[in-house]
Amino acid sequence: MAETEREMDERARELKGLPPAAEPLVERELEGEEVAAGGPPDHGPEREFTVATKTQFQLVLRRFLAHRLAVASLVVFLLVVLVSLIGGRLWHYNYEDITPQFSTAPNGQHPMGTDGLGHDGLAQVLRGSQKSVQVALLVAFLSTTAGTLIGAVAGYYRGVVDAILMRFTDLILTLPAIAILIVLAVNLVRGGGSWLVVAIVLAALGWTSIARVVRGVFLSLREKEYVEAARALGASDWRIISRHLLPNATGAIIVNATITVAVAILSETALSYIGVGIQSPDVSLGSLISDGQQAATTRPWLFYFPGLIIIIIALTINFIGDGMRDAFDPAQKRIRA
Repeated sequence: MAETEREMDERARELKGLPPAAEPLVERELEGEEVAAGGPPDHGPEREFTVATKTQFQLVLRRFLAHRLAVASLVVFLLVVLVSLIGGRLWHYNYEDITPQFSTAPNGQHPMGTDGLGHDGLAQVLRGSQKSVQVALLVAFLSTTAGTLIGAVAGYYRGVVDAILMRFTDLILTLPAIAILIVLAVNLVRGGGSWLVVAIVLAALGWTSIARVVRGVFLSLREKEYVEAARALGASDWRIISRHLLPNATGAIIVNATITVAVAILSETALSYIGVGIQSPDVSLGSLISDGQQAATTRPWLFYFPGLIIIIIALTINFIGDGMRDAFDPAQKRIRA
């Protein structure tokens, strides 16, 4: 029978007059398992104590799913977005259609009633939700993109670049936002409000908070050891920003983007309410509330249904942002709801 490697090693030590080598405890246990099993060890201990590694995305997703209120809010918000985008195409009334029923209370034919001109309430709310959601999502995209770029450049380069960009940001922050929005809307929106123009106007003043948050995160991250190592290896500024800093700032950016969506919805509602946002013949939730405020006591369905949709959208987005904040914060141990 051929000698094993251990037996050959022991024989060589005996010839040299050396004491026998001590066997590691783990090897003796494995050999015992091999003798008992009649074959090579089946890596039982390794299987027993092996922990499957999880990616950063999996960890974030797991923490977010543990926040039940945020998950429920995400489902509700997606349903509102889906219904607002395709519901008008499926409903048998168009928001511009005039029916022979005027100021009708909610019934089977008109679930949200009709207004004084005979417009179907559900069709109008679907159209208003669609425009409000479009405005909010576009504002969030434009504001987040601009704020991230400005904040990243200011936080990474510091010095004169940081001073110029942050003083410009402070200047925008000191301006009365509502007054500026009204002036811009009045001068840009003529002959009926365009949701695209309203979104651009809102985004022009909505990027400042995101820029300051991203700047603060970058000021902290640029001093980390891995950034110094990348810089020492000759990595370019763009590579350091895109590969090392931006991925680590994603949590703060996403959370602030969700907040921007809620703020944009309410800002668009305010502009349309005072008559400088989306205007007739198109509608938004804000314009529907503005038109229905005079009939809040006599025809409450014209006022409360659009208001309820706004409340649902704003609350669900806030809860989603709360869940994302907990998911991206590894130090957040407490899981609510």
